[in-house]
Amino acid sequence: MEIQEYKMSAQERAATEQYVQRANREIFENKLPVQTLGKDEFLKILLTQLAHQDPTAPMEDKEFIAQMAQFSTLEQMNSMARDFAQLTAILRGSEAQAALGKGVEIMDGEGVIQGTVKAVSRGADPEILVNGAVYQWDQVTNVFEE
Repeated sequence: MEIQEYKMSAQERAATEQYVQRANREIFENKLPVQTLGKDEFLKILLTQLAHQDPTAPMEDKEFIAQMAQFSTLEQMNSMARDFAQLTAILRGSEAQAALGKGVEIMDGEGVIQGTVKAVSRGADPEILVNGAVYQWDQVTNVFEE
């Protein structure tokens, strides 16, 4: 039995990428709220532990220090997540700005649109003006020199 190789055309690849992006948006926008413990809950648990500890066997210094280190790590991770989200938005905006005056291919529904980027909006979710219509930057599949 011989295995045949199949290569996707640019239009098939663009359609597949658009389908995946749309599915990911639906999944992430409609997801259920995640039950997580934040810093406030962590501090409440720690204070409750301290208030209700056995006076004959108080919490060890090592345990207290370990819990404070976990709290500090949680704070740093939350800060990093916010910073990465801001960085991602800045990079997305810069990428869209760099496409100004260049040719693009845009996946719009089932078809691919080609045109020149005439204007770019700023912000976390930039929009571009191509052929008199506004599109989301996420719809762009290719950027090329004209």
